Amino acid sequence: MPKSNLSNQSRALKSRYQRILRFAALALAQAWWFEIVLPQFGLKKIAARGRIRRFQKLARKFHNLAADLGGLMVKVGQFLSARLDVLPEEITKELSGLQDEVAPESFESILHAIESELGMSPGVAFAEITAEPIAAASLGQAYKAKLSPGLAGDLGITDVVVKVLRPGIENIVDVDLKALTKVGGWLSKVKLVSKRTDALALVREFSEITLQEINYLHEAENLERFAEAFENDPRIQTPNVIWERSAKRVLTLTDVSAIKISDVEGLVAAGINPNAVAAELARATFEQFFVTGFFHADPHPGNIFITKAPEGAAVDFTLTYIDFGMMGQVSEELKANLQRFLFAVASRDARAWVVACERLGVLLPSADTLLLEEAVSKLFDRFGGVRVGELIQTDPAELREFGIEFSELVRTLPFQLPNDFLFLIRALSLISGVTSELNREFNIWDAVDPFARSLLNGSGTGTVKRLGKDLLANLLTLSQLPGRIESVVSRVERGDLVLRNPELERRMRVLDSSIRRATAGLVFTGLVIAGVLSLPENQNLGFTLLGISALPMLYALGFGRFTR
Repeated sequence: MPKSNLSNQSRALKSRYQRILRFAALALAQAWWFEIVLPQFGLKKIAARGRIRRFQKLARKFHNLAADLGGLMVKVGQFLSARLDVLPEEITKELSGLQDEVAPESFESILHAIESELGMSPGVAFAEITAEPIAAASLGQAYKAKLSPGLAGDLGITDVVVKVLRPGIENIVDVDLKALTKVGGWLSKVKLVSKRTDALALVREFSEITLQEINYLHEAENLERFAEAFENDPRIQTPNVIWERSAKRVLTLTDVSAIKISDVEGLVAAGINPNAVAAELARATFEQFFVTGFFHADPHPGNIFITKAPEGAAVDFTLTYIDFGMMGQVSEELKANLQRFLFAVASRDARAWVVACERLGVLLPSADTLLLEEAVSKLFDRFGGVRVGELIQTDPAELREFGIEFSELVRTLPFQLPNDFLFLIRALSLISGVTSELNREFNIWDAVDPFARSLLNGSGTGTVKRLGKDLLANLLTLSQLPGRIESVVSRVERGDLVLRNPELERRMRVLDSSIRRATAGLVFTGLVIAGVLSLPENQNLGFTLLGISALPMLYALGFGRFTR
């Protein structure tokens, strides 16, 4: 390659790196100002008032950046756009369709990549390849094709899909991962983040999986492992790998195109109940998390097809997964703890839920487990079995009453993200978004309960049966007293035991508020003096200091008390 081309590529990659970091820096600065600084001066309501509008604008900017850059930035946008379960529609709308906006590579460069990887011309390898890609993903592109007559006759397969990595994608991924590592380093210095997770460890895990994703031979192995785990499940299907036409940068699979899982109108037109699809998707996800321990970590709507089963089949439709580049694994220990968590949720056992969270490592060491258990118990009593649609319609006064009762718990939120949870949470988040799109009132309890009971009744592994029997025995014959004693002893050993005195806490809050206002007053006085002294020599600096002094002044005058 000519030196001029190499120089141009180097400059383009450097510019890409700088653009990602510049966007991240501005986003973090905005979050720091509105979510941390302003609330410290009693301006929490002002910061909250325009939060949706700010996030919407930020999402729009990220959409434009990701569509322009492609690469891993598109995957970040996919993740956020699927969070229909937690993100407002105004934000997810800004990110929707991002995948479809990625500009495809030229067909000539794709043909050259096929010939280079397979060691034969595309005309020899395939009888036909469509010039237009059926999908232009962030890392590769997919084309419909027909196998060469000889190979088609040997395999009994004609129609296939050929996936080809984008030329130069390895360099782009390398730059994106370096930028994400830099951002992870910034986040690791933020106390609110570092106390809940190791941002750099999460980036390292993401890097490892992503580097595997740009090796199609690894994806083919993942596909066959996943297919083997579900070979006896009539609901779950996968494409077959055509090994004779596959290599590191080219992957050929049988064509399994069908109805996209998010195409609700298409499902209804085919006579398939979207609610049933949501339930089966949840069941299949639980099976991957809690039983097989090998799960699809990128189950966005474009990676799952729904096919109506033929007449007389054991099921009325099947779920077909594609794109196995990003997969996650659950260790035996983690799987056992996830199963404990599942049984605790199914049995509405708050104590078992807290213990499971402790074993999973999602609770901070300083968590008040007794208060958390009380709060979770009340949540189970009130909202266990309640649909998402009903939650949205819950009386705000009821939620406010709960928030007041457990204000300390809500304020501190004693949860953290363990490093090995990154792709587990990602997969669950994407699935939650898909099920919400299929059925806005989808009741996750309806999926958890029968699945947990099927494990307890003997369809699971020996570990599952043992855990289930232990749980049932505890529920039927033991009270929660031993568990509570153990929790108290653990807290004493850690030095975390706290004796509550509401009156003393109230007085301390008053004293703390007085100190904060006095400090704000000193800051206000200092800024005013500095501003007045600066006016004769530098009017811009002087007026700036005087303007900034308004914030601590408002807080010192008591504005913060009314907004806290």
